[in-house]
Amino acid sequence: MADVIDQVRNGISDRVELPGMSLMEHLEELRKRLIRSVTFLVIGFAVAYAFHERLYGIIQKPLDDLHIPLNFTHPTDGLNLYIKTAFLGGAILAAPFILYQVWLFISPGLYAHEKKYVGPFMTATIGLFASGVWFGYHWVLPGAIKVLVLDFGKRFHPILTIEDYTQFFLAVILGLGICFELPILMFFLALFGIADAKFFLKQYRYAILVIFLISAIICPLPDPVSMCLFASPMLALYVLGVAVAWFAHPSRRKAKELKV
Repeated sequence: MADVIDQVRNGISDRVELPGMSLMEHLEELRKRLIRSVTFLVIGFAVAYAFHERLYGIIQKPLDDLHIPLNFTHPTDGLNLYIKTAFLGGAILAAPFILYQVWLFISPGLYAHEKKYVGPFMTATIGLFASGVWFGYHWVLPGAIKVLVLDFGKRFHPILTIEDYTQFFLAVILGLGICFELPILMFFLALFGIADAKFFLKQYRYAILVIFLISAIICPLPDPVSMCLFASPMLALYVLGVAVAWFAHPSRRKAKELKV
């Protein structure tokens, strides 16, 4: 724990020389970035709502492939589904622009040579999230529905409501998309000197424990084998994050600059 505190202090002290902004300037910058992010989200929602029926077809496809119909119990369930679908689609469309606003907000606290990471940051963030969504949509979601509804529930008549299925769909898809961002978190911890690859390797036991706990929480299948399969990509991403942290840590970059 003391090592972590020392690394945080060193990471902060290394940046005291950076040109700073006052509290009001930070708040004004934050307000500007939030307004622009909300604007992009609204525009994305409007575009996605124009195609809400097609987007809903994508969401319902795993059920259609298994010939499982959806039901609703409230007159507004259909409308709510279309709104949630359009919001999800709009958030995905606006994500690159929102991420860029996040980068613009934190960039004043970076050195000039660190700002070159904007391209890899944007590409990796979007690519990892898309990979998590693809993994959940093509593997986890269909397998979970088949096991839970057709296998465990084969003796019963399934009545899946729009509300329940939408929540289940978003939990799986967004949960995996967010979990796949683990290397990005490790990248920023290393970039700011808070942690390094050595620290992540030392804490691998706790990392494995946390990954399996998260898998047990968000994995829709109850058996241990499925949980292990669910955790496998996150374990691989943790290893990737260690490699990224090794390259991104300030000590590594300074050593490279001295060699040059």
